[in-house]
Amino acid sequence: MHRTSWSAGLSVTGDGVGVIAHTGSIALRMLADRIGLPGALAKPMARRSFVPVHDRGQVLTDVAVMLADGGEAISDINVLGHQSQVLGPVASAPTVWRVLDEITPAKLAKIQTGRAKVRRHVWSQLSAADGVPASKVADTDLGKMVVLDVDATIVVTHSEKEHASPTFKKTFGYHPIGVWCDNTEEFLSSKLRTGRAGSNTAADHIEILGQAMTQIPAPYRKHLLVRCDGAGSSHKLVEWLVEQGQVRGRTVEYSLGFSITEKIRNAIALLPAKAWTTALKADGEPREGGDVAEVTGLLDLSGWPKGMRVILRRERPHPGAQLSLFEEADGWRYQAFITNTQTGQLAFLEARHRAHARVEDRIRHAKDTGLGRFPSREFAINQAWLALTMIAADLVAWLKLLALKDGILAKAEPKALRYRMLHVPARLIRGARRRRLRLPKTWPWVEDIVAAFARIAAIPQPA
Repeated sequence: MHRTSWSAGLSVTGDGVGVIAHTGSIALRMLADRIGLPGALAKPMARRSFVPVHDRGQVLTDVAVMLADGGEAISDINVLGHQSQVLGPVASAPTVWRVLDEITPAKLAKIQTGRAKVRRHVWSQLSAADGVPASKVADTDLGKMVVLDVDATIVVTHSEKEHASPTFKKTFGYHPIGVWCDNTEEFLSSKLRTGRAGSNTAADHIEILGQAMTQIPAPYRKHLLVRCDGAGSSHKLVEWLVEQGQVRGRTVEYSLGFSITEKIRNAIALLPAKAWTTALKADGEPREGGDVAEVTGLLDLSGWPKGMRVILRRERPHPGAQLSLFEEADGWRYQAFITNTQTGQLAFLEARHRAHARVEDRIRHAKDTGLGRFPSREFAINQAWLALTMIAADLVAWLKLLALKDGILAKAEPKALRYRMLHVPARLIRGARRRRLRLPKTWPWVEDIVAAFARIAAIPQPA
Protein backbone atom coordinates (compact mmCIF):
# COMPACT_ATOMS: atom_id res chain seq x y z
CA MET A 1 0.00 0.00 0.00
CA HIS A 2 1.39 3.39 -1.00
CA ARG A 3 1.95 5.65 1.98
CA THR A 4 1.16 9.39 1.71
CA SER A 5 4.31 11.19 2.87
CA TRP A 6 2.74 14.50 3.80
CA SER A 7 0.64 12.95 6.60
CA ALA A 8 3.52 10.99 8.13
CA GLY A 9 3.95 11.95 11.77
CA LEU A 10 0.79 14.06 11.77
CA SER A 11 -1.36 13.94 14.92
CA VAL A 12 -4.45 15.88 15.95
CA THR A 13 -5.33 17.09 19.47
CA GLY A 14 -8.12 19.26 20.84
CA ASP A 15 -6.18 21.29 23.40
CA GLY A 16 -5.36 24.43 21.39
CA VAL A 17 -5.91 27.82 23.03
CA GLY A 18 -6.05 31.33 21.64
CA VAL A 19 -7.26 30.14 18.24
CA ILE A 20 -10.46 31.65 16.84
CA ALA A 21 -12.33 29.92 14.01
CA HIS A 22 -14.68 31.67 11.56
CA THR A 23 -12.91 34.96 12.23
CA GLY A 24 -14.34 36.56 9.12
CA SER A 25 -17.84 36.33 10.57
CA ILE A 26 -16.68 38.72 13.29
CA ALA A 27 -16.61 41.34 10.52
CA LEU A 28 -20.35 40.78 10.05
CA ARG A 29 -20.88 41.23 13.82
CA MET A 30 -18.80 44.44 13.76
CA LEU A 31 -20.70 45.72 10.74
CA ALA A 32 -24.02 45.10 12.48
CA ASP A 33 -22.82 47.04 15.52
CA ARG A 34 -21.50 49.97 13.47
CA ILE A 35 -24.77 50.46 11.59
CA GLY A 36 -26.89 50.19 14.75
CA LEU A 37 -28.64 46.90 14.00
CA PRO A 38 -28.73 45.46 17.56
CA GLY A 39 -30.32 48.62 18.93
CA ALA A 40 -32.87 48.75 16.11
CA LEU A 41 -33.89 45.15 16.87
CA ALA A 42 -33.85 45.58 20.64
CA LYS A 43 -36.50 48.29 20.70
CA PRO A 44 -39.31 46.12 19.27
CA MET A 45 -38.43 43.32 21.71
CA ALA A 46 -38.45 45.48 24.86
CA ARG A 47 -40.85 44.52 27.67
CA ARG A 48 -41.81 46.69 30.59
CA SER A 49 -40.15 45.72 33.89
CA PHE A 50 -38.09 43.01 32.21
CA VAL A 51 -34.31 43.23 31.86
CA PRO A 52 -32.99 40.13 30.07
CA VAL A 53 -29.57 38.66 30.70
CA HIS A 54 -28.94 38.72 26.96
CA ASP A 55 -30.05 41.82 25.07
CA ARG A 56 -32.77 40.67 22.69
CA GLY A 57 -31.54 42.83 19.84
CA GLN A 58 -28.07 41.34 20.17
CA VAL A 59 -29.48 37.82 20.23
CA LEU A 60 -31.40 38.41 17.00
CA THR A 61 -28.33 40.00 15.42
CA ASP A 62 -26.20 37.02 16.41
CA VAL A 63 -28.68 34.59 14.84
CA ALA A 64 -28.56 36.63 11.62
CA VAL A 65 -24.74 36.53 11.71
CA MET A 66 -24.91 32.78 12.29
CA LEU A 67 -27.14 32.35 9.23
CA ALA A 68 -24.88 34.52 7.08
CA ASP A 69 -21.97 32.39 8.27
CA GLY A 70 -23.68 29.24 7.02
CA GLY A 71 -25.49 28.03 10.13
CA GLU A 72 -28.53 25.86 9.45
CA ALA A 73 -29.87 25.08 12.91
CA ILE A 74 -30.35 27.10 16.08
CA SER A 75 -27.72 24.95 17.82
CA ASP A 76 -25.15 26.41 15.38
CA ILE A 77 -25.18 29.55 17.56
CA ASN A 78 -22.51 27.64 19.55
CA VAL A 79 -19.98 28.65 16.87
CA LEU A 80 -20.41 32.28 17.95
CA GLY A 81 -20.15 31.08 21.55
CA HIS A 82 -16.72 29.73 20.66
CA GLN A 83 -15.80 33.32 19.71
CA SER A 84 -16.80 34.71 23.12
CA GLN A 85 -13.18 35.74 23.79
CA VAL A 86 -13.75 38.36 21.10
CA LEU A 87 -17.52 38.87 21.06
CA GLY A 88 -18.26 38.62 24.76
CA PRO A 89 -21.17 36.54 26.12
CA VAL A 90 -23.30 34.90 23.42
CA ALA A 91 -26.75 33.47 24.07
CA SER A 92 -27.19 29.71 24.25
CA ALA A 93 -29.43 27.74 21.90
CA PRO A 94 -32.27 27.46 24.48
CA THR A 95 -32.17 31.26 24.92
CA VAL A 96 -32.41 31.73 21.15
CA TRP A 97 -35.48 29.46 21.09
CA ARG A 98 -37.11 31.58 23.80
CA VAL A 99 -36.33 34.83 22.00
CA LEU A 100 -37.81 33.57 18.73
CA ASP A 101 -40.88 32.44 20.62
CA GLU A 102 -41.29 35.97 22.00
CA ILE A 103 -41.68 37.49 18.52
CA THR A 104 -45.36 38.24 17.95
CA PRO A 105 -46.81 39.57 14.66
CA ALA A 106 -46.82 43.07 16.17
CA LYS A 107 -43.14 42.78 17.14
CA LEU A 108 -42.36 41.39 13.71
CA ALA A 109 -43.83 44.51 12.11
CA LYS A 110 -41.75 46.71 14.42
CA ILE A 111 -38.65 44.71 13.50
CA GLN A 112 -39.29 45.61 9.86
CA THR A 113 -39.47 49.26 10.90
CA GLY A 114 -36.12 48.87 12.63
CA ARG A 115 -34.65 47.28 9.50
CA ALA A 116 -35.82 50.26 7.44
CA LYS A 117 -34.11 52.63 9.88
CA VAL A 118 -30.83 50.75 9.61
CA ARG A 119 -31.14 50.64 5.83
CA ARG A 120 -31.46 54.44 5.71
CA HIS A 121 -28.12 54.72 7.48
CA VAL A 122 -26.48 52.17 5.17
CA TRP A 123 -27.76 53.89 2.03
CA SER A 124 -26.60 57.25 3.37
CA GLN A 125 -23.10 55.77 3.64
CA LEU A 126 -23.35 54.46 0.09
CA SER A 127 -24.46 57.88 -1.13
CA ALA A 128 -21.57 59.56 0.67
CA ALA A 129 -19.13 57.24 -1.11
CA ASP A 130 -19.80 56.04 -4.65
CA GLY A 131 -23.60 56.22 -4.54
CA VAL A 132 -26.20 53.47 -4.48
CA PRO A 133 -25.30 50.96 -7.22
CA ALA A 134 -27.25 51.20 -10.44
CA SER A 135 -29.06 48.19 -11.84
CA LYS A 136 -27.48 47.08 -15.11
CA VAL A 137 -29.24 45.74 -18.21
CA ALA A 138 -27.65 44.86 -21.56
CA ASP A 139 -24.37 46.49 -20.49
CA THR A 140 -26.23 49.71 -19.63
CA ASP A 141 -27.04 51.00 -16.15
CA LEU A 142 -30.53 52.24 -15.31
CA GLY A 143 -29.35 55.33 -13.48
CA LYS A 144 -31.17 56.21 -10.26
CA MET A 145 -34.00 53.75 -10.89
CA VAL A 146 -34.42 51.26 -8.03
CA VAL A 147 -35.45 47.83 -9.30
CA LEU A 148 -37.62 45.49 -7.21
CA ASP A 149 -37.79 41.84 -8.25
CA VAL A 150 -40.66 39.69 -6.96
CA ASP A 151 -40.70 35.91 -6.95
CA ALA A 152 -41.87 32.91 -4.95
CA THR A 153 -40.14 29.62 -4.26
CA ILE A 154 -40.86 26.21 -2.77
CA VAL A 155 -39.14 25.21 0.47
CA VAL A 156 -39.51 21.48 1.08
CA THR A 157 -40.00 20.34 4.67
CA HIS A 158 -39.15 16.78 5.66
CA SER A 159 -41.32 16.72 8.77
CA GLU A 160 -44.78 17.88 9.78
CA LYS A 161 -44.78 21.62 10.37
CA GLU A 162 -47.65 23.96 11.07
CA HIS A 163 -49.26 25.21 7.81
CA ALA A 164 -46.93 23.11 5.65
CA SER A 165 -48.92 21.47 2.85
CA PRO A 166 -48.62 19.87 -0.61
CA THR A 167 -47.28 22.21 -3.30
CA PHE A 168 -48.02 22.55 -7.00
CA LYS A 169 -44.67 20.83 -7.67
CA LYS A 170 -45.88 17.62 -5.98
CA THR A 171 -43.70 18.29 -2.95
CA PHE A 172 -44.58 19.18 0.66
CA GLY A 173 -43.64 22.33 2.54
CA TYR A 174 -43.93 26.10 2.33
CA HIS A 175 -44.31 28.54 -0.57
CA PRO A 176 -42.74 31.84 0.57
CA ILE A 177 -42.75 34.92 -1.65
CA GLY A 178 -40.22 37.73 -1.48
CA VAL A 179 -38.91 40.98 -2.95
CA TRP A 180 -35.24 41.67 -3.66
CA CYS A 181 -33.53 44.93 -4.63
CA ASP A 182 -31.61 44.31 -7.84
CA ASN A 183 -29.38 47.35 -7.24
CA THR A 184 -27.97 46.13 -3.92
CA GLU A 185 -29.00 42.44 -3.68
CA GLU A 186 -30.84 43.19 -0.41
CA PHE A 187 -33.72 40.94 0.67
CA LEU A 188 -36.34 43.61 1.33
CA SER A 189 -39.52 41.77 2.29
CA SER A 190 -41.11 38.34 2.33
CA LYS A 191 -44.11 36.38 3.45
CA LEU A 192 -44.14 32.79 4.66
CA ARG A 193 -47.09 30.97 3.09
CA THR A 194 -48.53 27.49 3.14
CA GLY A 195 -47.38 25.16 0.38
CA ARG A 196 -50.68 25.33 -1.47
CA ALA A 197 -50.61 29.14 -1.70
CA GLY A 198 -51.17 30.35 -5.24
CA SER A 199 -48.33 31.73 -7.35
CA ASN A 200 -50.50 34.54 -8.72
CA THR A 201 -52.19 35.71 -5.52
CA ALA A 202 -52.42 39.46 -6.08
CA ALA A 203 -53.02 40.23 -2.40
CA ASP A 204 -49.68 38.64 -1.43
CA HIS A 205 -47.82 40.49 -4.18
CA ILE A 206 -49.31 43.80 -3.08
CA GLU A 207 -48.56 43.13 0.58
CA ILE A 208 -44.87 42.37 0.15
CA LEU A 209 -44.34 45.07 -2.47
CA GLY A 210 -45.85 47.61 -0.09
CA GLN A 211 -43.44 46.43 2.61
CA ALA A 212 -40.51 46.52 0.17
CA MET A 213 -41.27 50.10 -0.88
CA THR A 214 -41.30 51.06 2.79
CA GLN A 215 -37.85 49.53 3.19
CA ILE A 216 -36.44 51.73 0.43
CA PRO A 217 -35.29 55.08 1.93
CA ALA A 218 -37.69 57.86 0.92
CA PRO A 219 -35.25 59.82 -1.31
CA TYR A 220 -34.82 56.70 -3.46
CA ARG A 221 -38.52 55.89 -3.96
CA LYS A 222 -38.88 58.51 -6.67
CA HIS A 223 -38.30 56.12 -9.56
CA LEU A 224 -39.09 52.43 -9.08
CA LEU A 225 -39.28 49.50 -11.46
CA VAL A 226 -41.19 46.38 -10.38
CA ARG A 227 -40.39 43.16 -12.23
CA CYS A 228 -42.21 39.87 -11.89
CA ASP A 229 -42.88 36.76 -13.94
CA GLY A 230 -46.29 35.79 -15.25
CA ALA A 231 -47.59 35.22 -11.72
CA GLY A 232 -47.78 38.98 -11.27
CA SER A 233 -49.80 39.92 -14.36
CA SER A 234 -53.16 40.26 -12.62
CA HIS A 235 -55.54 43.18 -13.06
CA LYS A 236 -55.46 43.88 -9.34
CA LEU A 237 -51.66 44.11 -9.11
CA VAL A 238 -51.27 46.21 -12.26
CA GLU A 239 -53.94 48.64 -11.06
CA TRP A 240 -52.24 48.88 -7.66
CA LEU A 241 -48.88 49.62 -9.29
CA VAL A 242 -50.48 52.34 -11.39
CA GLU A 243 -51.94 53.86 -8.20
CA GLN A 244 -48.48 53.83 -6.57
CA GLY A 245 -47.11 55.68 -9.58
CA GLN A 246 -49.66 58.44 -9.06
CA VAL A 247 -48.18 59.35 -5.67
CA ARG A 248 -46.75 62.84 -5.92
CA GLY A 249 -43.06 62.84 -6.76
CA ARG A 250 -42.95 59.13 -7.55
CA THR A 251 -42.74 57.17 -10.80
CA VAL A 252 -43.48 53.44 -10.73
CA GLU A 253 -42.83 51.39 -13.83
CA TYR A 254 -43.63 47.73 -14.15
CA SER A 255 -42.43 44.85 -16.30
CA LEU A 256 -44.53 41.72 -15.74
CA GLY A 257 -44.70 38.41 -17.53
CA PHE A 258 -47.90 37.84 -19.53
CA SER A 259 -49.62 34.68 -20.72
CA ILE A 260 -49.77 33.85 -24.41
CA THR A 261 -53.54 33.70 -24.97
CA GLU A 262 -55.55 32.92 -28.09
CA LYS A 263 -55.99 36.64 -28.73
CA ILE A 264 -52.22 37.13 -28.64
CA ARG A 265 -51.72 34.20 -30.99
CA ASN A 266 -54.15 35.81 -33.40
CA ALA A 267 -52.22 39.08 -33.10
CA ILE A 268 -48.95 37.27 -33.84
CA ALA A 269 -50.44 35.94 -37.07
CA LEU A 270 -51.23 39.50 -38.13
CA LEU A 271 -47.73 40.86 -37.51
CA PRO A 272 -45.75 41.63 -40.68
CA ALA A 273 -42.20 40.34 -40.86
CA LYS A 274 -40.77 43.87 -40.64
CA ALA A 275 -42.41 44.33 -37.20
CA TRP A 276 -39.79 42.02 -35.64
CA THR A 277 -36.44 43.47 -34.57
CA THR A 278 -33.38 41.66 -33.24
CA ALA A 279 -33.29 40.96 -29.51
CA LEU A 280 -30.30 41.78 -27.29
CA LYS A 281 -28.07 39.52 -25.24
CA ALA A 282 -27.08 40.27 -21.64
CA ASP A 283 -23.95 42.06 -22.85
CA GLY A 284 -25.96 44.32 -25.15
CA GLU A 285 -24.91 42.56 -28.34
CA PRO A 286 -27.54 41.40 -30.88
CA ARG A 287 -28.93 37.93 -30.16
CA GLU A 288 -28.91 35.66 -33.16
CA GLY A 289 -32.17 33.75 -33.50
CA GLY A 290 -34.13 36.03 -31.16
CA ASP A 291 -36.57 38.81 -32.09
CA VAL A 292 -38.96 41.22 -30.35
CA ALA A 293 -42.14 42.95 -31.46
CA GLU A 294 -45.05 44.89 -29.98
CA VAL A 295 -48.68 43.80 -30.36
CA THR A 296 -50.37 46.46 -28.22
CA GLY A 297 -52.23 47.97 -31.19
CA LEU A 298 -53.58 44.59 -32.23
CA LEU A 299 -55.23 43.77 -28.88
CA ASP A 300 -58.29 45.01 -27.03
CA LEU A 301 -56.80 46.23 -23.74
CA SER A 302 -59.78 48.30 -22.64
CA GLY A 303 -60.02 46.35 -19.37
CA TRP A 304 -56.44 47.21 -18.41
CA PRO A 305 -54.97 50.52 -17.19
CA LYS A 306 -54.09 53.06 -19.86
CA GLY A 307 -50.54 53.06 -21.10
CA MET A 308 -50.04 49.29 -20.80
CA ARG A 309 -48.00 47.76 -23.62
CA VAL A 310 -47.68 44.12 -24.65
CA ILE A 311 -44.29 43.12 -26.05
CA LEU A 312 -43.35 39.73 -27.48
CA ARG A 313 -40.13 37.82 -27.78
CA ARG A 314 -39.60 34.89 -30.10
CA GLU A 315 -36.68 32.52 -30.49
CA ARG A 316 -35.96 29.22 -32.10
CA PRO A 317 -36.68 26.46 -29.54
CA HIS A 318 -33.83 24.34 -28.26
CA PRO A 319 -34.01 20.57 -28.84
CA GLY A 320 -36.48 18.89 -26.49
CA ALA A 321 -38.36 22.11 -25.59
CA GLN A 322 -42.05 21.69 -24.77
CA LEU A 323 -44.05 23.70 -27.26
CA SER A 324 -47.71 24.48 -27.75
CA LEU A 325 -49.47 23.33 -30.91
CA PHE A 326 -49.30 26.91 -32.18
CA GLU A 327 -45.55 27.08 -31.60
CA GLU A 328 -44.95 23.68 -33.19
CA ALA A 329 -46.76 24.82 -36.33
CA ASP A 330 -45.09 28.24 -36.33
CA GLY A 331 -41.55 27.07 -35.54
CA TRP A 332 -40.93 29.78 -32.89
CA ARG A 333 -41.19 29.84 -29.13
CA TYR A 334 -42.97 32.93 -27.78
CA GLN A 335 -42.90 34.83 -24.50
CA ALA A 336 -44.79 38.00 -23.62
CA PHE A 337 -44.57 40.71 -20.98
CA ILE A 338 -46.44 43.91 -20.20
CA THR A 339 -44.98 47.27 -19.25
CA ASN A 340 -46.03 50.88 -18.84
CA THR A 341 -42.65 52.25 -19.93
CA GLN A 342 -43.28 54.48 -22.92
CA THR A 343 -39.72 55.17 -24.07
CA GLY A 344 -36.80 53.01 -25.12
CA GLN A 345 -36.19 50.48 -27.85
CA LEU A 346 -38.21 47.28 -27.72
CA ALA A 347 -35.06 45.16 -27.58
CA PHE A 348 -33.81 47.07 -24.53
CA LEU A 349 -37.15 46.84 -22.73
CA GLU A 350 -37.21 43.10 -23.36
CA ALA A 351 -33.65 42.70 -22.10
CA ARG A 352 -34.59 44.73 -19.03
CA HIS A 353 -37.47 42.37 -18.35
CA ARG A 354 -35.36 39.27 -18.94
CA ALA A 355 -32.88 40.50 -16.31
CA HIS A 356 -35.56 39.57 -13.78
CA ALA A 357 -34.02 36.09 -14.00
CA ARG A 358 -31.32 37.32 -11.61
CA VAL A 359 -33.84 36.89 -8.82
CA GLU A 360 -33.29 33.14 -9.13
CA ASP A 361 -29.74 33.70 -7.91
CA ARG A 362 -31.05 35.78 -5.01
CA ILE A 363 -33.40 32.97 -4.02
CA ARG A 364 -30.61 30.42 -4.24
CA HIS A 365 -28.41 32.61 -2.04
CA ALA A 366 -31.25 33.05 0.46
CA LYS A 367 -31.72 29.29 0.63
CA ASP A 368 -28.01 29.03 1.48
CA THR A 369 -28.59 31.61 4.23
CA GLY A 370 -31.51 30.21 6.21
CA LEU A 371 -34.43 30.16 3.78
CA GLY A 372 -33.84 26.56 2.76
CA ARG A 373 -34.56 25.09 6.19
CA PHE A 374 -37.05 26.13 8.84
CA PRO A 375 -36.22 25.01 12.39
CA SER A 376 -39.56 24.68 14.17
CA ARG A 377 -42.90 22.93 13.97
CA GLU A 378 -44.50 26.25 14.95
CA PHE A 379 -45.39 28.62 12.12
CA ALA A 380 -44.78 31.77 14.22
CA ILE A 381 -41.18 30.76 15.01
CA ASN A 382 -40.58 29.97 11.35
CA GLN A 383 -41.90 33.44 10.45
CA ALA A 384 -39.34 34.93 12.84
CA TRP A 385 -36.65 32.75 11.27
CA LEU A 386 -37.58 34.12 7.84
CA ALA A 387 -37.24 37.68 9.15
CA LEU A 388 -33.73 36.86 10.39
CA THR A 389 -32.93 35.26 7.04
CA MET A 390 -33.70 38.60 5.39
CA ILE A 391 -31.41 40.37 7.86
CA ALA A 392 -28.66 37.82 7.20
CA ALA A 393 -28.94 38.39 3.44
CA ASP A 394 -28.80 42.14 4.04
CA LEU A 395 -25.68 41.80 6.17
CA VAL A 396 -23.91 39.91 3.39
CA ALA A 397 -25.00 42.54 0.85
CA TRP A 398 -23.86 45.39 3.10
CA LEU A 399 -20.53 43.67 3.78
CA LYS A 400 -19.88 43.61 0.03
CA LEU A 401 -21.04 47.19 -0.54
CA LEU A 402 -19.43 48.90 2.44
CA ALA A 403 -16.39 46.79 3.28
CA LEU A 404 -15.31 44.69 0.32
CA LYS A 405 -15.94 47.39 -2.30
CA ASP A 406 -14.72 46.31 -5.75
CA GLY A 407 -12.36 43.55 -4.61
CA ILE A 408 -12.59 39.93 -5.68
CA LEU A 409 -14.50 39.00 -2.52
CA ALA A 410 -17.21 41.54 -3.35
CA LYS A 411 -18.22 39.39 -6.31
CA ALA A 412 -18.24 36.11 -4.41
CA GLU A 413 -21.48 34.23 -3.78
CA PRO A 414 -22.32 33.39 -0.15
CA LYS A 415 -20.75 29.91 -0.24
CA ALA A 416 -17.54 31.21 -1.78
CA LEU A 417 -17.49 34.17 0.61
CA ARG A 418 -17.65 31.81 3.57
CA TYR A 419 -14.88 29.63 2.19
CA ARG A 420 -12.59 32.56 1.42
CA MET A 421 -13.37 35.06 4.19
CA LEU A 422 -15.92 34.21 6.86
CA HIS A 423 -14.33 30.91 7.89
CA VAL A 424 -10.72 32.10 8.04
CA PRO A 425 -9.06 31.23 11.40
CA ALA A 426 -6.95 33.60 13.47
CA ARG A 427 -4.89 33.69 16.63
CA LEU A 428 -6.01 36.01 19.43
CA ILE A 429 -3.12 37.96 20.95
CA ARG A 430 -3.48 39.99 24.14
CA GLY A 431 -1.13 42.72 25.29
CA ALA A 432 -1.07 46.34 26.52
CA ARG A 433 -4.78 46.08 27.34
CA ARG A 434 -5.57 45.37 23.73
CA ARG A 435 -6.60 42.34 21.70
CA ARG A 436 -5.30 41.55 18.25
CA LEU A 437 -6.55 39.00 15.77
CA ARG A 438 -3.67 37.70 13.69
CA LEU A 439 -4.84 36.19 10.42
CA PRO A 440 -2.62 33.67 8.60
CA LYS A 441 -0.08 35.59 6.54
CA THR A 442 -0.33 33.04 3.72
CA TRP A 443 -4.13 33.15 3.45
CA PRO A 444 -4.84 34.04 -0.22
CA TRP A 445 -7.30 36.83 0.60
CA VAL A 446 -5.75 38.12 3.82
CA GLU A 447 -5.15 41.67 2.52
CA ASP A 448 -8.77 42.05 1.40
CA ILE A 449 -10.02 40.78 4.76
CA VAL A 450 -7.81 43.11 6.80
CA ALA A 451 -8.91 46.04 4.63
CA ALA A 452 -12.55 45.06 5.16
CA PHE A 453 -12.16 45.16 8.94
CA ALA A 454 -10.56 48.61 8.67
CA ARG A 455 -13.40 49.95 6.51
CA ILE A 456 -16.00 48.60 8.91
CA ALA A 457 -14.29 50.24 11.88
CA ALA A 458 -14.42 53.58 10.01
CA ILE A 459 -18.20 53.49 9.44
CA PRO A 460 -19.83 56.26 11.52
CA GLN A 461 -22.48 55.02 13.88
CA PRO A 462 -26.01 56.40 13.44
CA ALA A 463 -26.94 59.38 15.54
